[in-house]
Amino acid sequence: MEKKEVISELQFIKGVGPIKAIALSQLGINNLIDMISFFPVSYIYRSNTKLISEVIEILRSEYSLNFQKIDIQSLKLYSEIQIVAKVVNIKTIELSRFKKLLKITVTDDSNAQAEIIFFNRVQYFEKKFKEGQILFISGIPTSDKFSQVKFTHPDIEVIDEEEVSLYKSGGIIPKYRMPEGLMKARFSQNSIRNIIQYIFESKDLKIEESLPEYLISEYSLIQINEAFRQVHFPDNIEKLEQAINRFKFEESLLFQLTLNSLRKNQLMNEKGIVIQRNTESVKNLYKQLPFKLTQSQIDVIKQIYDDFSNGKPMNRLLQGDVGSGKTLVAIFTMLAAVDNGYQVAIMAPTELLAEQHYRTISKFTEGFGINITLLVGSQKSKLRKEINQKIIDGESQIICGTHTLFQNNMQFNKLAYIVIDEQHKFGVNQRAELQKIAINSHFDKQVYPHILVMSATPIPRTLSMTVYGDLDVSVINQMPAERKPIKTKIAFEQNRDSVNEFIIKEITEGKQVYYVFPLVDKSEKLQLKSAVEYYDYLQSEVFPNQKIGLLHGQMHGYEKEDIMKAFLNKEYDILVATIIIEVGIDVPNATIIVIENAERYGLSQLHQLRGRVGRSHHQSYCILFSKSEYQFHLNKNNIDTKEYKSAIVRLKTMENTTDGFQIAETDLELRGPGDILGSQQSGMPNFKHLNIVKDVELIAKTRKQAQEILESDNHLSNSKNIALRKTLQKYVADKGNYYRIA
Repeated sequence: MEKKEVISELQFIKGVGPIKAIALSQLGINNLIDMISFFPVSYIYRSNTKLISEVIEILRSEYSLNFQKIDIQSLKLYSEIQIVAKVVNIKTIELSRFKKLLKITVTDDSNAQAEIIFFNRVQYFEKKFKEGQILFISGIPTSDKFSQVKFTHPDIEVIDEEEVSLYKSGGIIPKYRMPEGLMKARFSQNSIRNIIQYIFESKDLKIEESLPEYLISEYSLIQINEAFRQVHFPDNIEKLEQAINRFKFEESLLFQLTLNSLRKNQLMNEKGIVIQRNTESVKNLYKQLPFKLTQSQIDVIKQIYDDFSNGKPMNRLLQGDVGSGKTLVAIFTMLAAVDNGYQVAIMAPTELLAEQHYRTISKFTEGFGINITLLVGSQKSKLRKEINQKIIDGESQIICGTHTLFQNNMQFNKLAYIVIDEQHKFGVNQRAELQKIAINSHFDKQVYPHILVMSATPIPRTLSMTVYGDLDVSVINQMPAERKPIKTKIAFEQNRDSVNEFIIKEITEGKQVYYVFPLVDKSEKLQLKSAVEYYDYLQSEVFPNQKIGLLHGQMHGYEKEDIMKAFLNKEYDILVATIIIEVGIDVPNATIIVIENAERYGLSQLHQLRGRVGRSHHQSYCILFSKSEYQFHLNKNNIDTKEYKSAIVRLKTMENTTDGFQIAETDLELRGPGDILGSQQSGMPNFKHLNIVKDVELIAKTRKQAQEILESDNHLSNSKNIALRKTLQKYVADKGNYYRIA
């Protein structure tokens, strides 16, 4: 008799079998603990599901809300009405050439009918819903002369016949993520609930406690086994909240212990280069500055000098808005390193920005006798060889470059200080490569270079405490006194003439203008304005007497650089561009930036684009052109869809504040951490429960607790920390699941 292949121990659980076991295994779910660690993503709390006929009566009388949906991350309750109904008709209505409306008619046991209306993503919903499906519909109903009950873009879940009674009864229902692999294996929400319930009831599974008793007691946490039960099958909202809080605390504490252990080991075991402060060049620069440093700049310079002198390698993140004076802080600290006989490298994401750093540093250090070198990929090979030799010989003291600084077997001569500009444009691996090259440039291969990473994209405090937990963080939160806040206004088509008149007035006074478009070329699919199309229109119809340049990402590198240099040298009055200028060189004479289809951009993009102006003492302006339909929504208290709401929040935030950190917090709430950091930032943990936007207080609390634990018991060797040590070891080895069967 042929022996059957065993997929995992879950194969023999009631309701699983080989096919479902394979689907679970592909998600990394191979045992009982993995299965009960497949946590719900949200919950439905039903006080009582209504019949459509009852909803009609409610709408006729005073409207009362009796449905609550729980957001797992915040446990906030959203009041709506729910129905369970069958689809009886689906109809697509053509409103215009580019606009459709989908109307789905449903009915239930009361024989009354309701309509579901979709006017966004119509094609998607046309494919998703079919006649005969049973739907669980959650939303705020309205009525009009065409229908007695109407839901517009409600939350909808297609449910099985066997789930109908469950959805009609009271209680809290957990909802699980349902990737394609599970759906193909014929999993349903109900089958996952049944499998997990079977494990709890038939296997009598007991999990070993993962936290020490003193932490459980101090923070009033529920025990781990109770937490697992309540997170899947909560008795009530209070118990559910306690369970989720337990898991959040644990996730955050383990992550903070890992980060703090890493930083502690760096400080204990790594040897840094000692650099003396207040050297001759530093004093000379301070004396000849034509303006005063802000107190923020002075504080950060002192922090860096303290790091230089303590014998440990500096790993510091410097945050500050565009134009806050981060580069000048870097120059002051670079000079100290050079005067101590060491080399400095500053790495930028583009050649234009590297050239700008080269010019800026050269300007501030003129007459100091310091050799500053530019190293970029576009230089001819003969020149590159000469530059490389000067770097190896130590003749070049400050090297400004791009990623070429860590490519082609680069060699330095006593490279002690690395400055990385626009940190989010570089990956963690690139930083490590440059550090390795720096270590090899010293006779003593045990010394580590000092690293300063600068970011003009403000990083919210919660992200700093998580992703950059291994770095010390400095913030410049003051702007130079001569800089005026950029005035930002939302504009619509009816404002076009007055905006154009204002632009001509500024150009007549000798100023320059950026004109930013979301697309390079015209698109039939997207009804958005394109740079190429409008470049011709602006030049021939709107600004015929002005010189206009065009810049976009499809141009060759040398073309882009030539155009930016021409704009910097005032050869163009207006530069028509795409988002390529987001990270660009300073053009002090540019005082207006016009952003077309501004509702299409993310907040951080809008803030970065706005930072292209306001680079001098002149008053600058940012004009956000949006579709006229948004004008109505901007004045509404209740916004119909998430898409509209998010776009309007972005536009209003830009109009109301120039504070980059406030903008970053709002952006984080709208988009989440993954989108902000990008794929290169591998340090972002995949939290199952912790929300780094909403749980800032908990993150701060666990960070402090982790520091205190490691301060008193660095190796977690005390008897009271045995459980924590075991959990942390498993967490580091396998971050996916760190629980153990008792």
